Amino acid sequence: MFTRNALGITALRSTTLVLTALAMSAALAHAFELPNKINLSREQYLIVQQLYMGWAWLGLVVVGATVATLMLALTSRNEPRAFSGDLMAFVGVAASLVVFAIFTYPVNQATHNWTMTPDNWEALRRDWEYSHATAAGLDFVAFVALVVMLVRVK
Repeated sequence: MFTRNALGITALRSTTLVLTALAMSAALAHAFELPNKINLSREQYLIVQQLYMGWAWLGLVVVGATVATLMLALTSRNEPRAFSGDLMAFVGVAASLVVFAIFTYPVNQATHNWTMTPDNWEALRRDWEYSHATAAGLDFVAFVALVVMLVRVK
C-alpha cells in the first residue's frame, strides 16, 4: 500500500512529467517548423508568425514545469538515483527559460511580437527560430531525464 508520502511523490512526478511534456511539445512545434520558415520572404514570415498569437500563455506551462522540476529535485535530493535525473530535468527546463529571456523575448519586443519587421528582421528571425530550437532541445533533455527517472526509481 502507498504511504501518504509515496502518493505525494507520485503526484509530483506525474505533474512534473505532464508540464514538461507540454512545454516540450510547444518548443518542438517551433523546431519542426524551422526548416520551412527560415527562408520565407518578409511578407510570408509575418503572415506565418500570426499563428502564434496567444502562445504567450504557454509561458505559464514552462514556468510551471520549472517550478515542478525544482520541487522534484529538492524532494529527491537525498535519493542519489533520482536526484541526478531530477536535477538534470530542472536544469534543462530552467535553461530553456534563460534562452527565452536572452534571445527570444528581445526579438519579440523588437518586432512587437512579429507585427512589424525592422531593417534587421532576418537576423532577428534567425535568433528567434534558433532560440526556439535550442529550447526544444533543452526541454527534450529534461523530459528524457524525467522518463529515465520514472523507469529507474520504482
